[in-house]
Amino acid sequence: MRNRGYILALTVLILDQISKYWVLEVLRLPELGGIDVLPFFRLTFVGNIGVSMGMLQADSEVGRWMLTAVTAGIALAVALWLRREKNPVDVAALGLVLGGAIGNILDRIRFGYVVDFLHFYWEQYSFWVFNLADAAITMGVILLLARAVLAKPGPQQTPDARDAKDA
Repeated sequence: MRNRGYILALTVLILDQISKYWVLEVLRLPELGGIDVLPFFRLTFVGNIGVSMGMLQADSEVGRWMLTAVTAGIALAVALWLRREKNPVDVAALGLVLGGAIGNILDRIRFGYVVDFLHFYWEQYSFWVFNLADAAITMGVILLLARAVLAKPGPQQTPDARDAKDA
């Protein structure tokens, strides 16, 4: 089961890196600044030196590498969790998170920032600019939270049953 999670993580990583290559090398979006695609969607280049949605800006080399190390530590913890996970929904969720995290870590190592380019907006409302890795991480976290909230508790033991078992 866990191999499916690692395969999903690898798929997310590959798709994320291909999309960033396309944005940087084929479209040359940093030179263009942006491309209108739909009335509510635009490709907009942002070199994000922070974490999700630009929070916790790493505006120095020390900050960059500390953020990279912390993110790598989280990715390692997710990979180890995935190794033990048996629930198929959690396996998929962890695979999404792991693949997205590694994609963004590679950006930080290669460029010093995360390549963001997907920009949704509506009239004067502009939403965050993000990438496929961010979308995968978000979907994975939502799946994990939904499972945690919606999971039915297992059979509860009465205090007497626990005491008898411990005796």
